[in-house]
Amino acid sequence: MTRVAAVDCGTNSIRLLIADVESDGSTPRLADVVREMRVVRLGQGVDATGELAQEALDRTFAAASEYAGLIKSHGATKVRFVATSATRDARNRQDFVDGIRGLLGVEPEVITGDAEAALSFAGASSVLPSRGEDPILVVDLGGGSTEFVLGNADGVIAARSVDVGCVRMTERHLRSDPPTAEQIAAAEADVDAALDEAARTVPLDRSAAVVGVAGSVTTITAHALRLQEYSAEAIHGTELSLDAVRRACTELLAMSHAERAALPYMHPGRVDVIGAGALVWRRVLERLADATDLRVTTAVTSEHDILDGIALSIS
Repeated sequence: MTRVAAVDCGTNSIRLLIADVESDGSTPRLADVVREMRVVRLGQGVDATGELAQEALDRTFAAASEYAGLIKSHGATKVRFVATSATRDARNRQDFVDGIRGLLGVEPEVITGDAEAALSFAGASSVLPSRGEDPILVVDLGGGSTEFVLGNADGVIAARSVDVGCVRMTERHLRSDPPTAEQIAAAEADVDAALDEAARTVPLDRSAAVVGVAGSVTTITAHALRLQEYSAEAIHGTELSLDAVRRACTELLAMSHAERAALPYMHPGRVDVIGAGALVWRRVLERLADATDLRVTTAVTSEHDILDGIALSIS
């Protein structure tokens, strides 16, 4: 058994997984020891300025310092730190790299969108029942980008990362509280263009099922389920009709900041961006329903995602 530590640093949050890797035959499995998340909004302003803001770096370094202590105290022997969309886009990403190296003693990897997509698929598919050769579409809806990965039991068939996410769309378009019809239309146009781009690489029409991962999707699922508190156990593996998910998305998008903040399952760091996350997820599911000629009628939510894929990659 090997104890590993994986860190996923995205546009909105930084997450840690310390896990024991157990091998059942040739298939490694993760047994969680610690799973933590901090909303640091590393991507604050990156879409507009092209640089990581100093206050965003400070928040991220504070969380990374806390994670370094947890990694040491729990005795993880292998560590991998992966950074995604916001860091890829920033001119001053070397400041981020140097800071993380100093805190954790490992080189943070600023990975490509395609590498991010493959790790997301590995994490999500690791906990799903096998569907054999039927292709599954995994959608990782992040803060700065969204990854589309089509794969089956043999691995990834096609993957594409596009630059739409809950933070990017909020900062670019959804500035009113609640957003106006014009702002929503502009954001939807961006998402539609990104979906056109993704579809040129990923054959959406081949999808037999869709799995959504990351904080926007899990929060939307919590809203659809009307949970009284956020519960990963209640959310993970939930399969809902596309109509139910779209209704939940529409409700969240129409809410004011205060109404979203009052929801018992809403993380404070997601209040201002969940409307954009809902807009993106709704548009993705509408496109998928059209592409599959309504063959895909439900969406599964997974709490396991790129973070689990990172941990499995160093096992």
